Amino acid sequence: MWAGLSSALAGIMFMWMAAQRFIPMELYDHAQKWTGKLANRLWPYVHISFPEFTGERMKRSEAYVAIEAYLAATSTDHARRLKAEVGKDSSSLVLSMDEHEEVTDVFGGATVWWSSGATAPRNQGFSLYPARDEKRYYVLTFHRRHRKMVNGAYLAHVMEKGNAIRVQKRQRKLFTNRSHHDWYDNKEYLWSHVVFDHPATFETLALDPEVKRDIMQDLSTFQESKEYYAKVGKPWKRGYLLYGPPGTGKSTMIAAMANFLDYDVYDLELTAVKNNSKLRKLLVEITPKSIVVIEDIDCSADLTGKRKPGGRDEKTSEETEIEKAKAAAAGGNEEGKVTLSGLLNFIDGIWSACGGERIIVFTTNYVDKLDPALIRRGRMDKHIELSYCTFEAFKVLARNYLGVDSHPLFPPCTSCSSKLRSRRPTWRRT
Repeated sequence: MWAGLSSALAGIMFMWMAAQRFIPMELYDHAQKWTGKLANRLWPYVHISFPEFTGERMKRSEAYVAIEAYLAATSTDHARRLKAEVGKDSSSLVLSMDEHEEVTDVFGGATVWWSSGATAPRNQGFSLYPARDEKRYYVLTFHRRHRKMVNGAYLAHVMEKGNAIRVQKRQRKLFTNRSHHDWYDNKEYLWSHVVFDHPATFETLALDPEVKRDIMQDLSTFQESKEYYAKVGKPWKRGYLLYGPPGTGKSTMIAAMANFLDYDVYDLELTAVKNNSKLRKLLVEITPKSIVVIEDIDCSADLTGKRKPGGRDEKTSEETEIEKAKAAAAGGNEEGKVTLSGLLNFIDGIWSACGGERIIVFTTNYVDKLDPALIRRGRMDKHIELSYCTFEAFKVLARNYLGVDSHPLFPPCTSCSSKLRSRRPTWRRT
């Protein structure tokens, strides 16, 4: 019976494909139009799809991420197929809805259905491991009489609750740009990551208390200034320049900033970036609530852009960059390299508006070597000098390492402490 049914269906499909060649296009479009209208009258349900990636897979959709977090909190009691991931504290598992699963949700007396899916794998030539180009998505199904409520209150509720859950349960990560291509998934991964669990905080940071309070206040103000940046028409980002002798705590300061704000850290290695185009792709992949770090900017790449004092006949760094680009094009160098202009566009060019709530940190031991255009106010909004220990910073080190809060050798009064602070210190942070 099944063999006969299969043969009949194959015959019908063959006849339909052959008939399409002789049906006028106008009649075919007219038939499709009326068939769609008939289906809409007989099928009263509306579907909304939420793909995982937007813009030719350049950036993960924020709506998809929020829905994923929302369903992870509401679907575990009803779904039959679940997937498990490590939670924030690395000791618990977070369950979420697996692919090709459907769950029911109720909001405002209306019942809606969420389902997850992915496009079928597509082989691309002969390979030991078949390449895949999967596109995951969520589909929301509801009755058309609830259209207004779903498009308004329900989707707003899902986005708000999903984002809150994602921030609460997310596991902070430390990223690095070690690009590799996964031939099985047929996708290039621009960032690799590990769990970020650096213990440094501002409480344990050996720094002058006044400087420490100023930095913490500046970070808190930035974190709460989304409306201000929107009002003045600037991307929600801020730049910090940390400079000082080696071993004075610049990397520890970055870890303390990340722990204070609860942000991810993206350690950008410029020498591993081939050209400005790759740099833009890395920027697009950076998520909000993150700190982008370029350590030792003075020796990461040839970005010094030195200007010679003199008249207009002297070459500026911009003109030098143009000549470098022309030379690379003439020599047939397709990869090129990261240029000063490319890095400036990365910091505050038009591509810097892709994403929000982002901090960019440069560190250097020799601030005088950097091009003034790279560290001007507006790009690096706050310059922080981390020099040798003052007495107040030394007291923090004594408390951290030795558990000593007071000692007979400590100055007995504040005036003595201020005198010592004004002298050139003889110890260095270890």
